[in-house]
Amino acid sequence: MIIETRLNDGTPVCIRRVRREDEARLKAGIARLSPQSRYLRFFSGMREAPPQVLRALVSVDGYDHIAWGALRSDLADTPALGVVHAFRDSDEPDTAEFSVAVIDDYHGRGLARLLTAVLLLDCAREGLSQFIVHILPENRPALTLARSLGAEGVKQEAGVSVLEIDIAEALASLRKQSDVPGLAAVFAAFDGS
Repeated sequence: MIIETRLNDGTPVCIRRVRREDEARLKAGIARLSPQSRYLRFFSGMREAPPQVLRALVSVDGYDHIAWGALRSDLADTPALGVVHAFRDSDEPDTAEFSVAVIDDYHGRGLARLLTAVLLLDCAREGLSQFIVHILPENRPALTLARSLGAEGVKQEAGVSVLEIDIAEALASLRKQSDVPGLAAVFAAFDGS
């Protein structure tokens, strides 16, 4: 499934499942993150991800590891703009660890919300009912997004906030946001498939 949609500012994007051949694109995207964004996402200031991390991020099976990426569809090289991942918990198979990363130039344009909506819909289809997300307390945008989806704080672990998101509740909240550009295309793609 490929979803053609737009960001809040009208920028056209294509959202699709992450593939093994996206490893170089993912590596380039991580390198384009600012040091602050890399720290907030990976809890590390690394300039580039180690090869084993990149391989893990593109080893998507659609069940235990679900991942979607957004590409800039109006540019010839279709650069990666952001990605979301859900890794199923082997001890609690209805729960997955959730993460999202968006290139700095695209912060504040609604991309994280669009990617999250796609991931929530796909994960619900795969029988997941809950996300766990680890967020540094200083990552205000991530905390705001998580709370807008109904996230509840569970605990603090080594200075990291651990929150739970009920997938059904988050989807119900997003469906009410009919004024958010791009979301209608996301829901239509899943409702029609």
